[in-house]
Amino acid sequence: MEREDFMREAIRISRENMERGGGPFGAVIVRDGRVIARSGNTVALENDPTAHAEINAIQQASDYLNDFDLSGCELYSSCEPCPMCLGAIYWARIDRVWYAADRDDAAEAGFDDSFIYREMQKPVEERSIPTRQKLREEALKTFYEWQEKEDKIQY
Repeated sequence: MEREDFMREAIRISRENMERGGGPFGAVIVRDGRVIARSGNTVALENDPTAHAEINAIQQASDYLNDFDLSGCELYSSCEPCPMCLGAIYWARIDRVWYAADRDDAAEAGFDDSFIYREMQKPVEERSIPTRQKLREEALKTFYEWQEKEDKIQY
């Protein structure tokens, strides 16, 4: 398959997913020229705000490969990944991301993530969701223990 075919598959999934009652988003993860995961956005279907197409596909690919490191994989999305999905993509170490519609197209369709991008740029104290730090010293002890742990799995 060619890159356009993978993208068309992500778009096909987005349409099919929308017809089932989910959001109009689809994602495909490819490794070595083969699709290893595909999903639509199931936020409304599963009542899970994190069930975006990219997140679902990352979970499937991780299960398939039995690994949290998706190096060597490419992700094809029917739309530019939102901030949450982009974070997951970086954590998964996906090599490359391809997308069709962009964030402005999504906003025009009623999926506007621009406020999240703005919030992320603000100092913690100025964000619209009150966020305050507590018990830092107690939490740091766990990090110190992690640093000394001999049998940890680095990620």
